[in-house]
Amino acid sequence: MNKPYSFSNDQMNGIVEETYSNIIKECEKLKKITNCPNEQVVALLSVIASSFTTLNLKNEK
Repeated sequence: MNKPYSFSNDQMNGIVEETYSNIIKECEKLKKITNCPNEQVVALLSVIASSFTTLNLKNEK
């Protein structure tokens, strides 16, 4: 079983905030270039999230 994890305050105000900002910018860029709706971006982010979930499940075995 995985131990709970939390980012430190320094991480939250640094790399985590930067990563979040970059993801938002890239999603907006994707929407602008492709004219796709928000739902398509959500679907893409869900696929990305599920790939990390799969990795976590494999690592737990």
